[in-house]
Amino acid sequence: MYYINDKEYKCSVAVTLDIFNDRWKLGIIWHLLDGEKRFKELNEIISEITQKTLTIKLKELEEKNIIHRECFPEIPPKVVYSLTSTGKKLRAVLEDMHEWGIDYVKEFGKITPDNPCENHFCE
Repeated sequence: MYYINDKEYKCSVAVTLDIFNDRWKLGIIWHLLDGEKRFKELNEIISEITQKTLTIKLKELEEKNIIHRECFPEIPPKVVYSLTSTGKKLRAVLEDMHEWGIDYVKEFGKITPDNPCENHFCE
């Protein structure tokens, strides 16, 4: 058994699925692999996400020790998000998912020449 965050799991995959239980969290982490970002930057990069949802997902990832939130005592306040060492360990997994997605589209779909994702961190 696995015990974490006051929950019991029979499988380590269930732990992972419980943490990454929606479409936004892995995308946020993907963009933070490229370096620290401010809230506005993340909101612009992940254009389909609302500010409210982004706020919630950042807080959830911070609570799970995947990202770090650093506040600077400035006016206006400056807040920067970055990956923790645990979050950085997801790089290989996400890069593999990125490649798998490209291969899948090549086999069953189409990639257009104006693709912003090729060899770059994308949505």
